[in-house]
Amino acid sequence: MLRIFFAAFMITILCLGSVAFAADAIQDFTEDTRVFKIYPEVQVKKAHFHNRYGIDLVGDLYLPEGFDASRKYPGLAVAGAFGAVKEQISGLYAQEMAKMGYVALAFDPSFTGESGGNMRVRYVADPSINTEDFSAAVDFLSVQDFIDPEKIGIIGICGWAGMALNAAAMDTRIKATVGTTMYDMSRVVANGYFDAGNNSDARYELRKSMNAQRTQDYKNGTYARAGGVVDPLPDDAPQFVKDYYAYYKTPRGYHKRSLNSNEGWNVTSGLSFSNMPLLSYSDEIRSAVLLIHGENAHSRYFSEDAFKKLTGENKELMIIPGASHVDLYDNFEKIPFEKIKAFFDTYLK
Repeated sequence: MLRIFFAAFMITILCLGSVAFAADAIQDFTEDTRVFKIYPEVQVKKAHFHNRYGIDLVGDLYLPEGFDASRKYPGLAVAGAFGAVKEQISGLYAQEMAKMGYVALAFDPSFTGESGGNMRVRYVADPSINTEDFSAAVDFLSVQDFIDPEKIGIIGICGWAGMALNAAAMDTRIKATVGTTMYDMSRVVANGYFDAGNNSDARYELRKSMNAQRTQDYKNGTYARAGGVVDPLPDDAPQFVKDYYAYYKTPRGYHKRSLNSNEGWNVTSGLSFSNMPLLSYSDEIRSAVLLIHGENAHSRYFSEDAFKKLTGENKELMIIPGASHVDLYDNFEKIPFEKIKAFFDTYLK
C-alpha cells in the first residue's frame, strides 16, 4: 500500500511539474561580462534550463569552432569555484574545452549569478540542490540534438568538485568527472580547516550560532551575508586568503555577480553542509574520475582523501608541482588542459 501511495504521489508531482516548468531554451549571447580572455572562434550561446526542484538555471553554452548542428558532440557541464559565477572560472574552463572540440555548458548554480530560485532567498548553497544542479545540466545537454547523450562528462572546480563527485555517485548518465582544486564543503563546514573543529561541541556551537541567525533573518525579512573575500586584506592573512583576494578582488577576476567578489553567501548557508555529508557513496562511482590539485594548495588534502575512497582502475589523482589552490582557477601554465582533454577523449569516446 505504501509503495502504491508513493508511486501515485510521484506521478502527481511529475504532472504538476510538467505544467510549471518553462521550456528549455538556447538564445543569443548578448551582454558579455566575462573576466577572462575571449576566443572569437568559440561561439557562445545563453542556455536556460531547470532542475528537479523547479529552479531555473542559466548557463553559457560554448560551441567548438566550425560547430555543425547536424553532428553529435560530446558534452560537458562545468561549475565552480564555490562563490564564483560562470563569467569567471567555469567559463574559462568551458571555453578551453570548446576550443578542444567539446560542447561545454558553464552554469550558475541555484540561487547564484543569473540563475533563479525564490527571489526572497539568494546566495545560499545546499549539498542536495547543488548536486542536483549538475544533473539538471546533464538533463539539458542530453536532449540537445547536437549532443551524444552517451558522451557526457562534468567538471567541478573548488567546492563544486565535491558536488561533481557527489553527482557522479548518483547520476549514471555521467560517464566521466574531472574535479580540480577540490573542496569537500561538508567536511570543511562541519570540521573546520584540517579538521581542527572535528568534535560535537564545536559543531553544536556552529549550529547554535547559525540557528540564532535564522531567527534574526526571519524577523528581519532578509538574509545576513557572511562577506566575500576579506577586504581590506590584513597583513597577516594566510597565503591562500591573499591568493583569493588577488583573484576575486582585483580586475583579474572580479565580477559584479560573484559572491566571493562581493558580500558572500548568506550566513546560514552552512547549516545543511554541517549535517549532510557529501561523498557518502563516492566509493560506488563506476565511471571515470580525474582529480587535479596543486602541490602547494592548502586544500590538497580534500582531493587526496577523496581519491583514497574511490575504487576502480579508471580513477586518477594528478598533483601539479608548485601550484596553489587558485593557480588552477586561471593559470594556464598550471592547469593541465591537455591532460583533461586526453581524459575525456578516453572516457567519452
